[in-house]
Amino acid sequence: MKLIACCKVVHDEQDITTRPDRTLATDNAGLKISLYDLNAIETAVEIASALGDSTVTALSVGTSAMVENAKIKKDILSRGPDALTLVADDACNALYSTDTANIIAQAAQKVGFDLLVFGEGSGDLYAQQTGLAVGEYLGLPCVNAVNKITVEGEKIIVERDLESITEELELTLPAVVCVTSSINTPKLPSMKAILAANKKPVEKLGLGDIGVDLSALTVVQTQVCAPEQTDRLGIILEGDSDENIATFAEHLRQAVNQ
Repeated sequence: MKLIACCKVVHDEQDITTRPDRTLATDNAGLKISLYDLNAIETAVEIASALGDSTVTALSVGTSAMVENAKIKKDILSRGPDALTLVADDACNALYSTDTANIIAQAAQKVGFDLLVFGEGSGDLYAQQTGLAVGEYLGLPCVNAVNKITVEGEKIIVERDLESITEELELTLPAVVCVTSSINTPKLPSMKAILAANKKPVEKLGLGDIGVDLSALTVVQTQVCAPEQTDRLGIILEGDSDENIATFAEHLRQAVNQ
């Protein structure tokens, strides 16, 4: 089986600071693999290991400064993928998720796959739309919120937890799945895996290599801003009486609806 694990390179939130106008400053922020995508990589590697005679290609889209970072490339490959494909172009900055999905869909077709695995969302915007949009672009079966995958020949059985039931679905390959963070616990790479990562192939593609029209891309104009600072209300509820619980719930509702 040929698997592709998609992963996004994001700024480390611990290094992000807030400017006086509440916009986020990422100039001094380090880079890392989006935490949710670590589950996607781990899932693809686990499936390939269980099946045998399978390959995993990690796929990432972004600006050259983001995805071509040597440390990030080694980190991705040390987690088990056999190869890494990068779509590196400065035009891949602040794109709508639909445009990112179109780029991923084109790149995935070029690489070739049976199963395309995404995390549940990105570690920065967390739109939870890209994987589903890729499935739509490719016209393939696509399921999100997956917390278990079982391969059965040319099909996979996926499970996801709904409000009161566990739903089980059968998908014919090729297919696209978006896995939750509860599907596994990503392992830390061993020293042997880190050293071996240097020898794994890395393919770089430009948007022109996969047939994406630059003029059709839409750059997100909206700035992501930190919430306004507000004074603490100083409301203290002592005890777990029904009245206090109801009051607490009402304060939460008001805070969410503001």
